[in-house]
Amino acid sequence: MTTLIVILVILAVLAFWVIGVYNRLVGLRNRFKNSFAQIDVQLKRRYDLIPNLVEVAKGYMKHERETLEAVIHARNQAVSASSKAVLDPADGASVQQLAAAEGTLTASLGKMFALSEAYPDLKANQNMIQLTEELTSTENKIAFTRQAYNDSVMQYNTSAEQFPGSVIAGMFGFHTAELLQATEAPEERKAVKVSF
Repeated sequence: MTTLIVILVILAVLAFWVIGVYNRLVGLRNRFKNSFAQIDVQLKRRYDLIPNLVEVAKGYMKHERETLEAVIHARNQAVSASSKAVLDPADGASVQQLAAAEGTLTASLGKMFALSEAYPDLKANQNMIQLTEELTSTENKIAFTRQAYNDSVMQYNTSAEQFPGSVIAGMFGFHTAELLQATEAPEERKAVKVSF
């Protein structure tokens, strides 16, 4: 009878331990998904600013149509990649596609800003100044939320990969999440220069 009680106590402790580890993994997974949602809010703000920015620039940069179209195309690709990634931030492939699309968008914005330096009237336009200030502020918020996301992912991945959490993660299908990293193309690693 004592042996049965000891076995039941051990099983109960084991069950509570498994439940505790499982709940911790769920909490950490929800935290990194929330962090991704915060990135998504800032990206949507960025995506909303870009068409307005291009519209203001269009009147001054008539000979730079190809550049402006590249910005809009890159923005549309980033919106599409963001829509896929927001559905499941744990899907590494969609997060990598988002990072690549964001890198392309950043590069095309950088090119547009570099070309706009040749247009003094554009640089002095109040709408352009306001939009670039808002974009700069949004870029800073995006950087901050990406850092928070990566911190959350690192904490989740560490818990899911360390023993004994790895056993529970494997049993219940917790997969590691993908960090948001800069892409490898050198032109995509450059910061967007916003100077009007």
